[in-house]
Amino acid sequence: MMNRRTNPERTMNRRLAALVSVLLAALLAAVPAAAQTAKKVVRIHTAGPNDTNVETTMLAFQFANYVNAHSDTVEVKVYPASQLGQTREVIEAMRLGSGASGTTGGPAEYASFVKRLGVLGLPFLWKSYDHASAVLDGPVGQELGDDMEKAGFKVLAWSVSWGYRNVVTAKKEVTKAADLKGLKIRTIPTKVFVAAINAMGANATPMNFGEIYTSLQSGVLDGYEHTAATTLSFKFNEVACCMALTRHLMDPTFLVFSLPEWRRFNPTEQAVLAKAAQLGAEVVRAMAPKREAESIAALKKVGMKVNDIDTAPLQKAALAAQDELAKEFGAEALLAKIRAQ
Repeated sequence: MMNRRTNPERTMNRRLAALVSVLLAALLAAVPAAAQTAKKVVRIHTAGPNDTNVETTMLAFQFANYVNAHSDTVEVKVYPASQLGQTREVIEAMRLGSGASGTTGGPAEYASFVKRLGVLGLPFLWKSYDHASAVLDGPVGQELGDDMEKAGFKVLAWSVSWGYRNVVTAKKEVTKAADLKGLKIRTIPTKVFVAAINAMGANATPMNFGEIYTSLQSGVLDGYEHTAATTLSFKFNEVACCMALTRHLMDPTFLVFSLPEWRRFNPTEQAVLAKAAQLGAEVVRAMAPKREAESIAALKKVGMKVNDIDTAPLQKAALAAQDELAKEFGAEALLAKIRAQ
């Protein structure tokens, strides 16, 4: 009798034990998911399209891929094509520690906060991609990085653009520096770009990017200045005949964090973020000459004439513009260091 009464109790105990085991297993299984949701999220803004054929987008995704593969506590999400807002608004919010965690882009985007950054965009400043990398990895890059920190930002890595800017013309073929004289060449409406084109003997014509194609068609412009990759991507070869490899400008590229955002990460996390940025920058640097050469070759293939001209007279003419602009930026000492390197 006693055994029959205790059998149900034993059965219930076994069921309770089994239920507890199931619940414990479920709780243990939920731990990784909970840890995953607790990751610190990094949001990277870039104005570039969702296309890794663009250097700023490539840098952003290289950074994200490394962090996401090497950190258990940080997750990076990339927002291309200005999904988080226009770059100026994004940067202003970053100073306050809100919105995006960081951006990939050019120093010109931060020049209104750190005036001396303007020196990096001077005409005929860079002798080569290697020259730019050496300067940015040295004392000049360190000084400008310090300036950025004082303004509320943290430079994680410097890199380069995928191509120098060149002069493209609609009808007139430019084979020597003197051929540029008097040509109406579209520029970005900034002092540096206007000064660069005017120093070359052409007439700088500031204009919105979206107006280039029709202005070349109608004859309002004689040409414009941009990279080979952009010329190809926007099919300007349909309304332009020739490219002169003036190589007058090359903007660096960099990955910048909000300083308040940077400070919320512990040293281990910061080390992963810094390494990811540096490795991404190295990938972009390594690809730059190849990407530029590929774009030039593709333009030739679709019928554009590409002329490698002697730029020595243009470089000499640009020295005065460099000096004047560097003085305006308060960057005379930085310019001297760049020239000497």
